[in-house]
Amino acid sequence: MVLSVCEDRGAVRPVIGLTTYLQQAQTGVWDVRASFLPAIYFEGVGLAGGISVLLPPQPADDAVAERIVSGLDGLIITGGRDVDPATYGAPRHPTTDEPGADSRTRDEFEFALLRAALRRGIPVLGICRGAQVLNVALGGTLHQHLPDVVGHVRHQQGNAVFSTSTITTVPGTTVAALVGPDTEAQCYHHQAIDRLGDGLIVSASDTDGVIEAVELDPAQHPDRWVVAVQWHPEERLDDLRLFAGLVGAAAASATHNTAQKVS
Repeated sequence: MVLSVCEDRGAVRPVIGLTTYLQQAQTGVWDVRASFLPAIYFEGVGLAGGISVLLPPQPADDAVAERIVSGLDGLIITGGRDVDPATYGAPRHPTTDEPGADSRTRDEFEFALLRAALRRGIPVLGICRGAQVLNVALGGTLHQHLPDVVGHVRHQQGNAVFSTSTITTVPGTTVAALVGPDTEAQCYHHQAIDRLGDGLIVSASDTDGVIEAVELDPAQHPDRWVVAVQWHPEERLDDLRLFAGLVGAAAASATHNTAQKVS
């Protein structure tokens, strides 16, 4: 288990915003539209030393997104439904989730949050759908159905069963510094990055050559911490390295911003 990066009493516990689902949900006798997020996401943040704030999808222009992000030290774009292919100029594949009003609201909300986070330079971690949102936000495209590309369904076997993939990282990247040259990852995705978004570099791939992690190019953005993985690190809370990386970067950013305000 990776220890919290904020165990020192004097360390700043950064506030991390996590995006949430917006869809029909059942609980007890209720069957309602709801904003929700599996607890393992914010448990990962807490174990790594951060403070979680959940961000429900809602109409938000750039001004609203700026106000939200101004109260955060870091941002996680979480997993969920497929991104509307219209956002990257593609027709919908038959297997792609059909976009509705709620899913479009979530897409637009997360794109707005990302724009604000990138403008402000706060650390960002994308998880599964979050990696795809980051790529599309920066002008990239997606493979809408991986079995058409790799010839098998092992990346998403269905019935909420995660598959384990061997991920190889690119030396010199932030992801490699966090997880080492390779790692076993929990995957559940039938889509993946195709054309890379502007300013991103590939930082990990699997044995099929599928892009499994990207990050902002440190040569272009040496002072930015923006990492996104196609797998689900929250499914392995005995390995907090990615959460710890985000929380550590957010704590450093929060400390720097606090020092600037004091001075």
